[in-house]
Amino acid sequence: MRFKSLCIAAAGAALLTTAATVPAPAEAQEQYIPLLVYKSGPYAPNGIPIAQGWEDYLTLINERDGGVGGVKLVWEECDTGYNNDRGVECYERLKRDTAAGIQPLSTGITYALIDRATQDKIPLFTSGYGRTSAAYGPVFPYVFSAPLTYWSGADVITQYIADQEGGSLEGKKIALVYHDSAYGKEPIATLERLAEEEGFELFLFPVAHPGLEQKATWLQIGRQIRPDWVAMWGWGVMNSTAVKEAAAVGYPMDRFIGIWWSGSEPDVIPAGADASGYKALSFHAPGEDYEVLQDVVEYVYGGDAEAAREAAWGQVLYNRGIFLMAMQVEAIRAAQAIHGEGETLTGEQIRDGWEALTLTEETLASLGMDGFTKPVAITCEDHEGGGQAFVQQWDGESWNIISDWYMPRRGPLKEAYKADALAYAAEKGITPRTCE
Repeated sequence: MRFKSLCIAAAGAALLTTAATVPAPAEAQEQYIPLLVYKSGPYAPNGIPIAQGWEDYLTLINERDGGVGGVKLVWEECDTGYNNDRGVECYERLKRDTAAGIQPLSTGITYALIDRATQDKIPLFTSGYGRTSAAYGPVFPYVFSAPLTYWSGADVITQYIADQEGGSLEGKKIALVYHDSAYGKEPIATLERLAEEEGFELFLFPVAHPGLEQKATWLQIGRQIRPDWVAMWGWGVMNSTAVKEAAAVGYPMDRFIGIWWSGSEPDVIPAGADASGYKALSFHAPGEDYEVLQDVVEYVYGGDAEAAREAAWGQVLYNRGIFLMAMQVEAIRAAQAIHGEGETLTGEQIRDGWEALTLTEETLASLGMDGFTKPVAITCEDHEGGGQAFVQQWDGESWNIISDWYMPRRGPLKEAYKADALAYAAEKGITPRTCE
């Protein structure tokens, strides 16, 4: 009996030894990315192509590269309908410790999530939207607005208009038609400051959600005020309605310029030929002629370009989805360089990657984005990252780049970011971080 027990013990020891000397199969590492989309509601025509760009880029990274550092990307989506309450519900349902970050795709939802995401240590990536002063990293450690903010967009628009007016805005009239929401109101303070500094007169025209009622606004603009230029902070059906109403009162399209959320195919195609000449800012190129987009056709659509086009491939908002997800993926890569290649990371660790994210011309070329956008370098203090924008124009069939790249005048802008952020910190009892 004792012999048998010893044999069992010896066999057990042998098994333990065997188990200890044969490496266990490595567990497949995955990095989770929650997606807040809106494929329903009045803003769905704009939300769908961005979400498609996100998903296609994630698929590309998995299929072409095998993930990031060998870590496969996995994702789950929740439809917010561009509604703030539903956005918060989606965030609570999708959040996890290993969430790589969330793109709220809505300024209103961003405002609702800043405190929650900071508490949960999950990065919020609010590229070109959201709370502008969140670009000041010492107060907002988990919010990233690269490559541009609404305030820098307002600065670029006035720079462009000044160039068209021979270098001065003195005595000019500029009207702002804006979505009457947190989003639409963001550029007002910057435009008021610039109006005082540069001597132009600013007229404000709020438009109620969703933006279908603008006839009285455009009658006043076109027949009473007759501004030299009109700028627009619109979204969804508000944009195409504005273009139609501007044409109806004979306002010249080449003096009508939208922010980057007012310059895509759904904004102009419904207006037909009347939209020709309309302008808008952008921070990435339109069109199909970029290596990253060709890779999407090859690895995601099996070489079928027509199938890709049916998914809005090459359109402005689809390309934006590609670019925004590329930045998020590169933040993961930067975080792996800090915390361990091939590892599943937490949101807090990926935040470190965001603050180390540097996209040079060489990096962009390696991503297949040569000429597609401009470099970005994010730091602890600067979560905007130094991006640039250009003006594009609709010719009736496609968007075309018609200006050089503009660098926002960030000296006064950063002072304004910091002042607003510190006021927020005082209100919330936040002690700003020290960035060294």
